[in-house]
Amino acid sequence: MTGFSAGLAVSALAIFFAEMGDKTQLVAMSLATRYRVLTVVLGITAATAVVHLGSVFIAEVLGAAVPTDWLTLAAGLAFLFFGAWTLRGDEMTDKDEERAASRRIRSGFMTVALVFFVAELGDKTMLATITVGTQHHWFPVWIGSTAGMVAADAVAIALGALLGKKLPEKAIRIGASALFFIAGAAMLTRGALALLG
Repeated sequence: MTGFSAGLAVSALAIFFAEMGDKTQLVAMSLATRYRVLTVVLGITAATAVVHLGSVFIAEVLGAAVPTDWLTLAAGLAFLFFGAWTLRGDEMTDKDEERAASRRIRSGFMTVALVFFVAELGDKTMLATITVGTQHHWFPVWIGSTAGMVAADAVAIALGALLGKKLPEKAIRIGASALFFIAGAAMLTRGALALLG
């Protein structure tokens, strides 16, 4: 697997699983009840591309300033943290819902993009993109993380519309958090061996 392919695959999968059960996924489902699905997907794509471009920029700055072995250890700890965060769950409160509804402007696309942009700032998926970006080149991480985010939200919107009832969020959270714990443990091991060796 080339460096580009690895960065693309790792970032897409990490963000796809990080988004499962996340509050921005609930925002996407909520927006899909007000706007056409295509409008929501395009708005999410635009907002995610902008936020994750900023995330990979932050990762590039960190990568230039901090030794790789220490970044690997930090990434491992971050993935363990994301696993715990995912296991705990993330809910959209009534206040979040009101804030999303109050941001309505004339264009459905602009409304979705703005609401999703604000919801994504400082979110778990933004932080996960920074973490993966410290390990791989920024461009494939940017593309992969954006694709993983849009795919996770599209799946949630489609399943929500298809099933018309609550998805088994607990099972999804447990599976996603287990993957984060495994990845975190592997990165911690790799970083520790590099520092000790």
